Amino acid sequence: MWGYLGGAQDATGEDFRRAKQLIGTSAGSIVAARLAGGEDPRRGEERVRWDGEAEPDQRPGTLRAALERASRVSLGAFSPLAAPALTAASPGGALARAALLARVPSGRIELHDLRSRVAALGPSFDGRLRLVAVDRGSGRRVVFGDDGAPEASVADAVAASCAVPGLFAPVTIGDREYVDGGVWSPTNLDLARAGRGDRVLCLVPTAAMGTGPSLAMRGLATGWRLATSVEAAAARRRGAHVEIVAPDTGAASAIGPDLMNPARRERVLAEGFRQGTARAG
Repeated sequence: MWGYLGGAQDATGEDFRRAKQLIGTSAGSIVAARLAGGEDPRRGEERVRWDGEAEPDQRPGTLRAALERASRVSLGAFSPLAAPALTAASPGGALARAALLARVPSGRIELHDLRSRVAALGPSFDGRLRLVAVDRGSGRRVVFGDDGAPEASVADAVAASCAVPGLFAPVTIGDREYVDGGVWSPTNLDLARAGRGDRVLCLVPTAAMGTGPSLAMRGLATGWRLATSVEAAAARRRGAHVEIVAPDTGAASAIGPDLMNPARRERVLAEGFRQGTARAG
């Protein structure tokens, strides 16, 4: 995502830091927070990265293994369109999602390092930035930065949005536990306040999981792709121009089957930059 934005900005001159809205889900919350904090995506270095205790991929395949464990419990725990009960923002749907989350073992890896790195950037909830997590107990979506959302720092909200169930420990804010916003939707594109004449850029790196050999992962990616399509269609009906970007063949190959493999970082950034530069055409 960061490489793509850097390439697109380099090629077109469009400054994504000036976006009217910055909506982040899971790893996208890191990208959104970096933009809100004034980071230039044309810089190749990664000041915010999985490191130390927050670098679970030192044990190969940990993210993939966590997602596959969850999918064996129920794909519905992560794909909002996998079961009708989970599609509506209703008490019944939220309870069903909470019940599924309760069956996924809590992760043990804390995200203290990620919190400190995001805090060092100095981002704030400035009215544009919104970060998505899911209340583990209620199953409801929580949008930090929205009116009426629980009070939280950007660093805590990013950690909550990134807390993949079964891999990372839930993040406690106030007296509630929160997990990855992707449990609700891979992009939460429906949060975009977009209408006629607005342009929406939606980056979906998890689409790369649909190319792997695992049946469970391909099913998960299919559910996520369907969810994104439904949300994008709603924005388009309001007159917005929606561009959905998934990794192309080169970027998907660079990412590989484990989205958290740090050894691939430089190549992934380079391929993302290349793909973003091609956007100018």
